[in-house]
Amino acid sequence: MTESTSFLLERLHAAGLTDVVAIEPATGGLAATAGLARRGDGTSVFVKAFGEPPSDDAFAAEAEGLTVLREAGGVATPDIILADRDLLVLSVLQPRPGTEAFWEKLAHALAHLHTTTRHARFGWHRDNWLGRRRQVNTWEGDGFAFFAQHRLLRWLGERRVQEALDAADRAALERLCDRLPELLPVRPACLTHGDLWASNAMATPDGRPALIDPAVSYTWAEVDLAHLWTTTPPPEAHVFFELYAELTGLDRDWRERMPILQLRQHLAVIAQFDPDWGAAAVVRATLAPFRQRH
Repeated sequence: MTESTSFLLERLHAAGLTDVVAIEPATGGLAATAGLARRGDGTSVFVKAFGEPPSDDAFAAEAEGLTVLREAGGVATPDIILADRDLLVLSVLQPRPGTEAFWEKLAHALAHLHTTTRHARFGWHRDNWLGRRRQVNTWEGDGFAFFAQHRLLRWLGERRVQEALDAADRAALERLCDRLPELLPVRPACLTHGDLWASNAMATPDGRPALIDPAVSYTWAEVDLAHLWTTTPPPEAHVFFELYAELTGLDRDWRERMPILQLRQHLAVIAQFDPDWGAAAVVRATLAPFRQRH
């Protein structure tokens, strides 16, 4: 048994799940240690834990996000078996099938989520977590102010971001934020997953799309779209974007907005990971038009 599986087994037994007999490590996650836990009756559950939790409520906030996506947005999510300070235990989902039919179903599911959960304000009733960093969800009536303050400028205080971006980069980000009303259309707030890259889309046992690892808030729907668009989705996902645009009435210019909207995710990656997989270079390229020229 590896160090990570021993760690998960200890956490499970401490939480009272003493019938777990084996752990198979899970891949794909970046912030926590995860695995599939086999129980004595032959069933399995998905489990993840932090070596040192970023807060006492990180898993409670994630469980709440899964619940609201399912109950308010009609999106399939795993069942919550246990959520406490040290451990999150969920029902097991299936790997995402590599078919266009799956992505068509996901387009319908995400369009339904975004068009049926509109809200008068931007934010959430509590802060939650994007990886191991706090996602600030202070309520705002203005979407541009919310996105600027709590999704972009919020990251400038992080040590890794300060090291990766120079003063000119930071000033360019501030100028971009000032110009957001010129760069992005007015859009309503709706319930969003908040961390929707392709690896967070899985399938239920009967093949329906299911979402994991949310960082929910009420904000622009295109925040979810940008994350999928810019994180190298598989070739079969092209049908998703075409259908989602049709179902939600997106204008023809939506692709041009994706780099600006995805800045928040690139900044979050810089803040948490070294190396940053090229995120700083992408941020600087996106900010280049907003640097002052002398």
